[in-house]
Amino acid sequence: MTISIKDNLTWLQVQRYWELLRVLVVRTLKVRYRGSFLGVYWSLLNPLIMTGLYTAIFGATFSSYYGNSILNYLLAAFTGLVVINFFSASTSQALISVVGNGALLNKICLPVSVFPVSMVAANIFQFSVGAFPLLVLMTLVNSKSAVNILALLFPFLALILVSTGIGFLVSALYVFFRDLPYFYELVVFVIWISSPIFYPAAIVPKQVKPFLSLNPLSPIIESLRQITLSGSPPDLGLIWGALLSGIIILSLGWTCFHLWRHQFMDLL
Repeated sequence: MTISIKDNLTWLQVQRYWELLRVLVVRTLKVRYRGSFLGVYWSLLNPLIMTGLYTAIFGATFSSYYGNSILNYLLAAFTGLVVINFFSASTSQALISVVGNGALLNKICLPVSVFPVSMVAANIFQFSVGAFPLLVLMTLVNSKSAVNILALLFPFLALILVSTGIGFLVSALYVFFRDLPYFYELVVFVIWISSPIFYPAAIVPKQVKPFLSLNPLSPIIESLRQITLSGSPPDLGLIWGALLSGIIILSLGWTCFHLWRHQFMDLL
């Protein structure tokens, strides 16, 4: 009987969390795109424009690393840009989510973690209806394999894990350090420039590569490109490396968030 009651309470908590998450995601998307002509597809416009710009500037120089094909460089740049854009948007929005809802938390008892998670979830929806269908189309054209299309889900899952973990960490830190957004802009820039987005990883000097390997987005980008562009079966080593980095970062972010959570209400 005791076990049954506990199971029912746990299930009710999960249902409540899921319903609250759904409400927050819908609210976020409605506020963000109210009166917008393109709606969620504005999130796709930035990587498309930047892809065209990078291709115009660097396409001829770096195409030799992509089978002497400017088209392959264009597709490689696009895959890198959608990853960094998702990460930047999700974590930057998650950063202010707890403090931004401080007034609500002071009035109603809510699970604090739902706010950074809702920011990531809103961007998952945008990615799913915007960039992801294009990645599926690219994979279908290059590999003609249903296995590769299904494998796209794994680097995307790794990206979600990394973004959620960092979202937990920065949203908790922002409660204590209100100057964090200015510093985090620099952090995102360092992650962007150290990710093989507009340049191939092959040009990075050997003495620098160990430092760039610390970038959690690098294995995700490399895995996504291998699945999307190579035409060969998915590289399980790259997929596992991307997922492992995601699991580690999510565990670290959630641990810090959980340990500091009891101090939030005194500062909100």
